[in-house]
Amino acid sequence: MKRSKTKTAKTAKPAKPEDIFLEPFDEALSQRYLAYALSTITSRALPDVRDGLKPVHRRILFAMRQMKLNPTGSFKKSAKVVGEVMGNFHPHGDSAIYDAMVRLAQDYSVRVPLVDGQGNFGNIDGDNAAAMRYTESRMTAAAQLLLDGIDEDTVDFRETYDGEGREPVVLPAAFPNLLANGSNGIAVGMATSIPPHNPCELIDASLHLIKSPNARTETLLKHVKGPDFPTGGVCVEDAASMEESYATGRGSFRLRARWEVEDLGRGRYQIVVTEIPFQVQKSKLIEKVAELMHAKKLPILADIRDESAEDIRLILEPRTGTIDPAALMENLFKVTDLESRASLNMNVLGADGAPRVMGLRDVLQAYLDHRIEVLRRRSEFRLDKIAKRLEILDGFLIAYLNIDEVIRIIRYEDDPKAELMKAFKLTETQTEAILNMRLRSLRKLEEIEIKTEHKALKAEQKALKALLKSEDAQWAKISEELKEVRKIFDPKSDLGRRRTEIADAPVLDDIDLSVLVEKEPVTIVISEKGWVRTMKGHLEDLKSVKYKEGDQQDYVVHAQTTDKLMLFATNGKFYALDASGLPGGRGHGEPIRLMVDMGNDDAIVSAFIYQGGRKFLLASSSGHGFIAKEDECLSNTRKGKQVLNVPSGAEAAVCRPVPEKIGANDMLAAIGDNKKFLVFPATELPEMSRGKGVVLQKFQDGGLSDAKLFQKKEGLTWTDRSGRTQTVDDWKSYVGKRAQAGRIAPKGFPTSKKFGAD
Repeated sequence: MKRSKTKTAKTAKPAKPEDIFLEPFDEALSQRYLAYALSTITSRALPDVRDGLKPVHRRILFAMRQMKLNPTGSFKKSAKVVGEVMGNFHPHGDSAIYDAMVRLAQDYSVRVPLVDGQGNFGNIDGDNAAAMRYTESRMTAAAQLLLDGIDEDTVDFRETYDGEGREPVVLPAAFPNLLANGSNGIAVGMATSIPPHNPCELIDASLHLIKSPNARTETLLKHVKGPDFPTGGVCVEDAASMEESYATGRGSFRLRARWEVEDLGRGRYQIVVTEIPFQVQKSKLIEKVAELMHAKKLPILADIRDESAEDIRLILEPRTGTIDPAALMENLFKVTDLESRASLNMNVLGADGAPRVMGLRDVLQAYLDHRIEVLRRRSEFRLDKIAKRLEILDGFLIAYLNIDEVIRIIRYEDDPKAELMKAFKLTETQTEAILNMRLRSLRKLEEIEIKTEHKALKAEQKALKALLKSEDAQWAKISEELKEVRKIFDPKSDLGRRRTEIADAPVLDDIDLSVLVEKEPVTIVISEKGWVRTMKGHLEDLKSVKYKEGDQQDYVVHAQTTDKLMLFATNGKFYALDASGLPGGRGHGEPIRLMVDMGNDDAIVSAFIYQGGRKFLLASSSGHGFIAKEDECLSNTRKGKQVLNVPSGAEAAVCRPVPEKIGANDMLAAIGDNKKFLVFPATELPEMSRGKGVVLQKFQDGGLSDAKLFQKKEGLTWTDRSGRTQTVDDWKSYVGKRAQAGRIAPKGFPTSKKFGAD
């Protein structure tokens, strides 16, 4: 039996002294991270302003051209294309390449598809494309326009990652693809977000910029109406905001779904959504609306269903036919993805490879400068070809004029090449062409054809030289080329027609949702840690209510589902929540901070049901306060309404209802953290809609703990720990002037330094 040889572990070779570099760790890390960041910016995330493509897209199109996947040719398996791209040009994963190629084929993702896909390439519902082994692809006519002239030395080439081939740095780009298809990318420390536009409008704006190089953004926007998304929709951004966005290269656009009303008779109707905002998945949109309906946050809507086939058709059924359709949609736009925002951040790579944010005019000018460069290089390439061909034709003409001598030299001389060059002063290229000429070319007809070709090439050479000498002629040529391309994107064709409507948002009153909510009694429970929930009915015994560990009851409010819950927080803001929209009694509810923009350090001072017409005493721990009307405290936004301005280091401490009319019989009692007590006439309090208020009581240490109004006839009362009401018999001895320090509170006053509930 042979003894198996044991493998010895390979030991790493010790590093040579010349391979060791001593440098600070932070410098080494920053240099390497900078190299990574630059690679991400220039080679992955940001598009080139000239052709509007990232390297992966450029490599996909170039590889498809090399594979001769022309628009009129046959399809090839997508896996074959991905393999070609990955093996020759793009040293990354096949899934990343295929995902990029799929997006170029989706007519709902790009305005001008560059890949013609056959098979399942996904849909607007968010379903993924089939695996690359099941789909086939080829270039579209638009992709061919981007590559047109690439073999005529119009752009620079560089070595591929393995050094075995060459790839284009940029494509010639016969139309402004950057704005036509848009782009999105996140680099290191920067990002880009460019919505798609109508290619025909971009060409019109480019033609105007050629005529008027100093054209302003405002003028260009007469041609470029705004973004033109492949999924259509309605852009409701105002003109001033749009102009600023295109001038600076930064901004955003409000995009809404397109809808129409279908009359169902008998006073009933339904809304049909035919186009949804760009990059909104239809299935997720329906799911989100259904969740809002289930949570009773969309009481105006009775049902939503999808009747889409090839075209989008979402059916929205209102709760009642008396609701104005436009007002209903306005409410849906506020809370669903039927309205979205498309950001504009034209951060792109310039011709020098440096990233910068450009405006509309800068982007179009950069594209036109690129086209001028392409035209010049193509003309010079053609001139070189013409010169070489003319050289050969001149040699042929000499041979025809001396045909007998040429035949003699070729037939009898030992070195005919040298003899021909010497006898007729021919170049080596001309001599080789003559020696390689076929005998059939010696006929008279061939000579006439050569003379005709020679004359045509001379004329073309003259025209090209004149073109290169005249800048005006070059711009005229670019204009001609753009006009020819514009015919492909004819506004009357399906590819060229504008899909996104530019309109103004209607100004409508909000729907009174309370009329759609069934009125039922509920008990609103708020815990100390800010969790809220509603229990059915007006509960008196709340011992069975469970709370999270470490949490307990704070506020209990009896209400109706049609009521609004008002919250006053320590930041001096009032918030309003619909009782019908609060979470149910299962579980522990939800944090109030998810419903309103309240900071983590803020707490609730008071919770009550909005009634309207009342007045409240508001005061902060700094000792300042005033009277505010309830109607002026109502807020309709998540941000709330700032009513009490709280000084730094203090917080709102008091929110108590007061009589509608305050007279000489009304007094105000204030108690501080130092347990000093002060009483003064309530008529000294001002009524304000917002502010800091006046000083109620001064403190050397601590601040205001509580305050309340009472009438002289009824006397001052407070609530002790047992819930019993106690009365201050000698409150008159505490009467002083507003803003005094006060005296120590009477015996028996709660240690919490609170008067308790009214």
